[in-house]
Amino acid sequence: MSAHPRLSMNVGTIKHAGFDESLRVLVDAGYESVGLWREPIAEVGLAAAARRFHDSGLRLSTLCRQGFFTMPEGSARRASIEENRRAIEETAVLAESGAVGSRAVLVLVAGGLPEGSTDLIGARDRVADALGELAPEASAAGVTLAIEPLHPMYASDRAVVSTLRQALDLAAPFAPQTVGVAVDTFHLWWDPEVLPQIARAGREGRIATYQVCDWKTPLAADVLLSRHYPGEGVVDFAGLTAAVEAAGYTGDVEVELFNADIWASPHAEVAARSAASFAAAVAPHLAAAA
Repeated sequence: MSAHPRLSMNVGTIKHAGFDESLRVLVDAGYESVGLWREPIAEVGLAAAARRFHDSGLRLSTLCRQGFFTMPEGSARRASIEENRRAIEETAVLAESGAVGSRAVLVLVAGGLPEGSTDLIGARDRVADALGELAPEASAAGVTLAIEPLHPMYASDRAVVSTLRQALDLAAPFAPQTVGVAVDTFHLWWDPEVLPQIARAGREGRIATYQVCDWKTPLAADVLLSRHYPGEGVVDFAGLTAAVEAAGYTGDVEVELFNADIWASPHAEVAARSAASFAAAVAPHLAAAA
């Protein structure tokens, strides 16, 4: 059994699998690449995780996630900045441990409005300030910070960065190998500017990762858990994938699914179904090699 050579699974798709189990599931399903999450790594420790990841033979597509630095200056913000520094270190270690072709990409979710605040502009300004503080350390570690714009329904509680244009504008002061963007179909399919902004991201060399899943209504009561397998909803994977390819992105493509029903399914079944849906909806619009 083998998956498309550019297919990666973000392990958030099999949320309830432990670190070792998630690696086994993907190797058994023929995947070559994985997007890791920090929480399972913390459970086993970075050194052990790096050894086990190396032994798996998988390459790293991304590490998820950090960011969450929209709060005003103070102890909470300092703690957040320190956590981002740890995440940068983890990304570098895991990319070095992964198979050839691993990418040291740390996905950043900006964070929502601080409690009691309505100052959306100020929150975005603090994202820019945090990038300015962290970019030199990311550059020194060889890590790319990938700003992920989230659908605007998450602007209040998860990400004040809602469009690819906003993410690219935040990245603009920095070298593209240090600050890039994540292109996620779930979050960007609706944006009337998405195609020209993908082209812009390509010209600027800033596409750090491409993540795919589908949008299907009605949304779940918890909208965070509304992601579906590619091909089950309304996302134009042909158009978006062709745009990302035309923009020059040649890296792995992550299936990332947050969905309670998927989380409750057998992990091997999820891996197989993800590979099959990717093969049908996304792969025909990709070049073969990573």
